[in-house]
Amino acid sequence: MKRILLVLTAFSFSVFLLSFTGKNTAYLPKATIKTLVIDPGHGGIDPGARGSFSNEADVSLAVSLKFGKAIEKEFPDVKIVYTRTTDIMPGNKRTKDEGLRYRADLANSSGGDLFIAIHCNSAAPVRHKEFTGYKTGTVNVGKGKKKRKVAKKIPQYRHWTSPSAATGTETYIWALSKNDAKVNSVNQTEYFGEIDSTGSTALELPDPSDPAEKARMLIYAQQYFRKSLNLAEMVEKGFQAQGRVYRGGVKQRNDKGIWVLQATGMPSILVEIGFISNKEEEDYINSDKGQEEIVENLVNAFRSYKHKLESKTINTTP
Repeated sequence: MKRILLVLTAFSFSVFLLSFTGKNTAYLPKATIKTLVIDPGHGGIDPGARGSFSNEADVSLAVSLKFGKAIEKEFPDVKIVYTRTTDIMPGNKRTKDEGLRYRADLANSSGGDLFIAIHCNSAAPVRHKEFTGYKTGTVNVGKGKKKRKVAKKIPQYRHWTSPSAATGTETYIWALSKNDAKVNSVNQTEYFGEIDSTGSTALELPDPSDPAEKARMLIYAQQYFRKSLNLAEMVEKGFQAQGRVYRGGVKQRNDKGIWVLQATGMPSILVEIGFISNKEEEDYINSDKGQEEIVENLVNAFRSYKHKLESKTINTTP
């Protein structure tokens, strides 16, 4: 969290400096959400993590569809874009990597204002080792003509595994080490289209080779980081209020599975709704009650985030 605060301070300073360049600041975004991209994790050839009776792809899809329907009901003006609506690899792609690229490309080409990925967590079984006594055996000692077999007591162990007790929710934003990738994603999206509040069609496209435009793209990435962190914190606090296990707040990681967070040119978060490897929590995230509570929290977080964004309580300008 200290590292996040340091980076945000640096971001604010860069925005402060740019405010004195005398350049047109029309590239700052409107405070609105018109398109929400919902990304159910995995799918098709990639079932994701497996529980005792369910898999991550199916649970993520069920929750994502319920979440989207709840948003459509409360916010009919918000367009919902799903990366998949059935048990397929998004885009019917042949590999996981192609599926990941499709998710990001779809989000960017759809003009998404917010990207929310839904996943289930999993923890490896705990390995156990217990000493059970000795067994007399023979071992070879010496070399050449002096080689001989001698009796030796050999320790014996019993090995087994048990399910991990890990439980709770986690919400991720892209890693700070991937900020350059996020800037590149902003460059690849038509972000300039969001901010033409005059309705003019004469707005010039930004030239990414221009240092000033690169700086503006950096501002976008910085603001997306702030907004992503803000929404992720709302999601985690909401889960806490529902009595879910707290696992340390908003997190970052560099795993390949988080690639979509830095590849989407918009605020983006990934929500791990529970541990499918934990039998009790697997039951919960598959139940109607559990999914209703998860969706309720996601909708509450979205509502609060949207309200703050559109009332400009989340800063989008220095």
